[in-house]
Amino acid sequence: MSEPRKTFHLNAFLMGVGHHEAAWRHPRTEARRVLDVAHFQELGRIAERGKLDSVFFADGLAVGPQIKRNTLAVFEPVTLLSAIATATERIGLIATASTTYNEPFNLARVFASLDHLSGGRAGWNIVTSGNEQEAFNFGYDAIPEHARRYERATEFVDVAAQLWDSWESEAIVLDEESGVFADPDRVHTIDHAGERFRVRGPLNAPRSPQGRPLLVQAGSSESGKEFAARYAEAVFTAQRTLEEGQRFYRDLKSRLTEYGRSAGELKVLPGLVPFIADTPEQARALEQEFTDLISPDYALRQLSGLLGVDLTAHALDAPLPPLPAESEIEGGKSRFTLVKELAEQEQLTVRQLIGKLGGGRGHRTFAGTPEQIADELQTWFENDAADGFNIMPPYLPGGLTDFVDRVVPILQDRGLFRTEYTATTLRGHYGLDPVDNQFARSATRATA
Repeated sequence: MSEPRKTFHLNAFLMGVGHHEAAWRHPRTEARRVLDVAHFQELGRIAERGKLDSVFFADGLAVGPQIKRNTLAVFEPVTLLSAIATATERIGLIATASTTYNEPFNLARVFASLDHLSGGRAGWNIVTSGNEQEAFNFGYDAIPEHARRYERATEFVDVAAQLWDSWESEAIVLDEESGVFADPDRVHTIDHAGERFRVRGPLNAPRSPQGRPLLVQAGSSESGKEFAARYAEAVFTAQRTLEEGQRFYRDLKSRLTEYGRSAGELKVLPGLVPFIADTPEQARALEQEFTDLISPDYALRQLSGLLGVDLTAHALDAPLPPLPAESEIEGGKSRFTLVKELAEQEQLTVRQLIGKLGGGRGHRTFAGTPEQIADELQTWFENDAADGFNIMPPYLPGGLTDFVDRVVPILQDRGLFRTEYTATTLRGHYGLDPVDNQFARSATRATA
């Protein structure tokens, strides 16, 4: 008998009323819904109807480059996902949280709580925060150095993992007759004393259904890729061509053996912003409608932040000015490189560049029919450029509805995507085993 066909994973990356920076201005959206929790609960239900693995919310800890025109995040994502958890049953719930501007104990408790509230559907997108405005909100005069941020993140995740293990699965007793709530021998201090953190523990939240959340990472710098190889179970990435995707995929997977991991323990999910219509011409026309609504002053502020150069007074129909070397960038190094290479390779003016970036800030945008979208995803998956995809609807809810109702059935008919959920937890959706508890392992070894 032949083996079942390998299938891929789908995450819906949701942002306000759409990923396109002008989505809130387009007649296909209702701008007021950016403040409506029912809107986000509806998106969770749509994604769940399509049997997607998860939904994901990014986060920033500052208003953004120009509040007059737009802001990227309104609600704190774990709080929002807790509301979505009550309206859904199976869809995974992934939130961004920073290791630079949080403490391990607080964040470990937050994600343990989300995992309990959702019945095992929590995921953490680990970021180190490379935005200058965020730094100003936490008492810094500049962005903390890139390498130092990743050093802090490494110890941060190690501490969080110990805290999630500090309660063994059998620690809760709830014996009403004897009056025993928990077995103290199964609740452990971690007594961590490192360079950046001193944490005694235990966590004041029992072990959650998954043991720990799914760990996600999105940086593609050298530091980011090493961090992903060590910790991440899913990686959200931005490559614009198949060849770039294949290079990143090979590079990242090749790093896993150093950390005793196999290729299947990490899923690579490139981002895609799909404009979907009945014909290619209609899809391209739809994309152009959104491009025409871009506010240049907002886009220039965004681009200035990405490139570390003030472009607010730069001529729109001129090429980019000389840019700093990547080594001089302390913010998002991988996105800086992507945008710089895009402008150079396609010889774009600033106006053309902001049009290209409007849909997904550097992620690949594709306008086509449902069949063409499915073909594109299948090509990347079958040619070792992806284990799945980070779908970024340019407008919401319609862009997500079109993908779920028009593209997903094609993928299912081709045997590329599930027709029903086979797991109840987020880790299960991604084909990952439950996480062992380090204290339970130690006890097993001691009695062996």
